[in-house]
Amino acid sequence: MNITEETIDHIAHLSRLRFEGEAKEAIRRDLNNILAFMGKLAEVPTDDVEPLVFMSDEVNVLRADEPEVTITQAEALKNAPKKDSDYFRIPKVLDK
Repeated sequence: MNITEETIDHIAHLSRLRFEGEAKEAIRRDLNNILAFMGKLAEVPTDDVEPLVFMSDEVNVLRADEPEVTITQAEALKNAPKKDSDYFRIPKVLDK
């Protein structure tokens, strides 16, 4: 498959880009190189290759989920623009 000027114009229209002159020729060369590389990859025998699901055999190491108090309720409410005893006050967001 060879990239034509019409193909570049179509791709440019879809991506809302504009290529003119040397830029259009550079894009054409780059796209042809990409297609040639994909053709080379298609030549590689992959019949006995297992599909790659994970990049490594490592398992996620997560920290223990232990509850801790990082900020008190009073500290959280200290800079609130509006508060009502123990709660933040916000504008009404649901109408009935």
